[in-house]
Amino acid sequence: MNTVTELLAANLHDVFGNRDPGTRRAAIERIYTEDVVFTDPEGVSTGWDALEDKARALLDKVPSDFGFTEDGRRYAGPHDGALAWAFGPAGEPAVRGIDIVTVRDGRIATLLTMFTA
Repeated sequence: MNTVTELLAANLHDVFGNRDPGTRRAAIERIYTEDVVFTDPEGVSTGWDALEDKARALLDKVPSDFGFTEDGRRYAGPHDGALAWAFGPAGEPAVRGIDIVTVRDGRIATLLTMFTA
């Protein structure tokens, strides 16, 4: 079973920061519930395939030197957690945001992503 802090890191690095489709899909199936609900400013996506589409679309539209870095501490309770991040070239983030997750049975069941205003 994964801890909330491990899941926060895996979400950021193994899924949204992973450009390899095969290992990204394996990570999706490992760390999210099948019915995961992902909410971001673009709307709501449900399920593994939709989450994979979101990650792929994001990484396909940015330069190869863009990556995610953790932008502060990981915050975790028994079933919820939050992690701030930065995205862009090393040392020059183009955007900052935060992921807030709810965990069910050792997997992320809901993921809310917000960007800095």
